[in-house]
Formats: sequence, structure tokens, C-alpha cells
Amino acid sequence: MSDTSWIGSVIAAARPQAVAALLRYFRNLDTAEEAFQEASLRALKAWQKNGPPRDAAAWLIMVARNAGIDSVRKTSKQDPLPPEDLISDLSDVETATVEQLDAADYRDDILRLLFICCHPELPATQQIALALRIVSGLSVKQIARAFLVTEVAMEQRITRAKGRVASAHVPFESPSAADRAERVAAVAAMIYLVFNEGYTTNVADHGAKAPLCEEAIRLARLLLGLYPTEPEIMGLTALLLLQHARAAARFDADGSVVLLEDQDRTRWNAKQIAEGLALIDKAVRHRRPGPYQVQAAIAAIHARAKAFRETDWSEIDLLYGTLERMQPSPVVSLNRAVAVAKARGPAAALDMIEPLAAKLGSYFYFHGARGAFLQELGRKDEARVAFDRAIALANTPAEAAHIRMQIDRLQTPGAREAS
Repeated sequence: MSDTSWIGSVIAAARPQAVAALLRYFRNLDTAEEAFQEASLRALKAWQKNGPPRDAAAWLIMVARNAGIDSVRKTSKQDPLPPEDLISDLSDVETATVEQLDAADYRDDILRLLFICCHPELPATQQIALALRIVSGLSVKQIARAFLVTEVAMEQRITRAKGRVASAHVPFESPSAADRAERVAAVAAMIYLVFNEGYTTNVADHGAKAPLCEEAIRLARLLLGLYPTEPEIMGLTALLLLQHARAAARFDADGSVVLLEDQDRTRWNAKQIAEGLALIDKAVRHRRPGPYQVQAAIAAIHARAKAFRETDWSEIDLLYGTLERMQPSPVVSLNRAVAVAKARGPAAALDMIEPLAAKLGSYFYFHGARGAFLQELGRKDEARVAFDRAIALANTPAEAAHIRMQIDRLQTPGAREAS
């Protein structure tokens, strides 16, 4: 085979299974990762010559395990190594492993790996960085670029995360039925954070961070494969798909943010929307609602509307009300106010957010939304003050530009929902 580009894709797809199994065997993140890298290098040579193995994950596990044993023995100066032909025979070496590793082994191994990355002693930023490095296989350079930090800083972050995992003596056993719900929720939250890290981007770093959305979707699908009947995981996957389906329409040719109501909906990804809608419909039939399902249902209403004016804002208002009861938060209430402005008018929305001022007084979007509601009510001077406050609190030039656009539209009625 002259074209070897497929090898990288196969290795990436097999990585979670392989690294997770190696971690179970070596019980050390660094050793498992290094062994996998060695097996990947051997795969580049062997697969190019012999073609793809019957089971790539099993092949990589077997070869990596041998390579890891080799490395451990050399380091510890233990027993002499066996002959090279006994530990490096690459002829259909995965066959024996396939017979030993069934779907249950893979399921438990991957789950174990995700749980280790989501250990509660790790800060959220370290959880994401560790998951992207260990589970997804992104390079330190790629992760550092996505988080807008130096490679040295990101290397230190990942090293600290590994150190905490080691010092905490994280158990390598699969979670019990009693612990499963809580732990799966932690994994889902980590995946959601990865997605948000890529989604809440701006013009300057959009190219660097956008791939995190695809990686989060891949991880969500992986988790859904582990728990195919769990409605909240269906909801999470649906939410990410429906949100990311708008990616091509979120920025114009100049890289500026395009508001939801101004987006060209023909540029939305119809395939992702269809998959997301099917998942949320399936999840709802379980009659076990959860926050991800509610958020996905809101995204589904936007996806089903052929035009912005056809959006069912009353239904979105009701869904946000449900989300408020599930996860009380001033930010959720602020988002609901946008729907209220559309369904019941800006005065009702303004009344809703005024009590949030104490908690959200330093929040950019609070003042932006308040300015939009005041603008609709014709209170232009007050709207300008609110917009000026939002600009002062903007974290990025893109956020400031977004508000300046609102100021330029002070003569235009209608609250605008972000992209």
C-alpha cells in the first residue's frame, strides 16, 4: 500500500482501547503512554508492509505490552531479555489477544481511563488537558495552542495531573454499579468542558480551538457506546452535535461572529443535525429527563426552525424553566430571559434579570443582554450605558466587537441571541 495516511487514523481510533488496556497492565500513565508510542512506531513500519491487522487495538496492545516489558526490564536491570524474535514477532500477533480481549474488557478499560482523567482531585483544566493527552492523543503543542498557553506551561500542567493521580492511589478497578451514575456524570462533564473550550472561542483562536469540538463529540460518542441506553449521555451527544452543526455559519468571511438570527442556515451541517435530533428524540422516550437532555431539546428547537422567525420561543422558555429547577443558576436564568424577551416581550425579560445584578454584575453577557432589552424598549441612553459596561468587562476583542455592533444597531428593534 503506497498511501499510508490511513495508518494514523487507525492508530488514533484504537488509542483509547489500547492505552486503557496498557494502563490496566502497567498501572502507570507514563509507562502506558510510552509503550503505546513505541507500538505506534512499529505499526507504521509493519502495517505499511503487511497491511492493516484484523484488530488494530489488539495488535497495538500486544506489541506495546512487549515493548513496555522490555523498557521496564532495561530500566530495572532485572532478568535478561528473551530473544528479540520472541518479543517482536509482528505476524498476525493480534490473533491471540483478540481471543482474550472481548467487548467487556474494552468497555471497562476505556471507562477506567476516562475516570482516571476525571479524578476529583484534579482541577477541571487539568482534567481536560490530561484527557486530551492520554485519551485523545493530542500533542502537548496542540493542547497548549488550544488553551493559549506555552508548551512548557502545558507540559507542567499535564505532569502535575499525572503526579496527582499517582499520589492519590487511584484504583484501577471498574466502577461498581453504585458508583457508576456519579462517575459517568463526571466523565460527561469533562467532555462538555472540552467542547465548551472549543466552542466559546473568538476570531483570533478559532482555528486553534475549534478542533476541540470535534474531539469532544468523538469522546461523547465513545461514552455513548459504553452506555448506549443512558438518556443523559444521548442528550449530551445530541447537544454537542446540534451546537457544532452551526460551526460553518458562526463566523463570516472576515472572521467576525455572526448572530444566530443572521446565520445562513443552509450552511448548517444537516447530517449532524439529523443525528442529534434522532438522539434527543430517543432520549426523551426514556422519560428520565436530565440537564443535558433539556439543553439538547432547546438546541433541537433552533435546529428544526427553518428560519429564525419560526423559532418556538415559548417552548424554549418552558425548557429553560425546567433547567432552572434542575440546575438553579443565574446564568441559566439569564439565558431564559432571552427566550422570555421573544415570547413575552423585553419588559418581562428585564424584570427577570434585574434581581440577578448582584450575582452577575461582573458578567459580560449580563450587561449585553440588559442593553439589548433596554434597546428594544426604546430606552437608548440606558442601553448605551449597559453596552459600555459590557465592553469594559469583555474578555476578548471579539466580545467587545459584538457589543459595539449592538451599539451600532440601537435603531434596530429585537433582542439578539448569540451564536
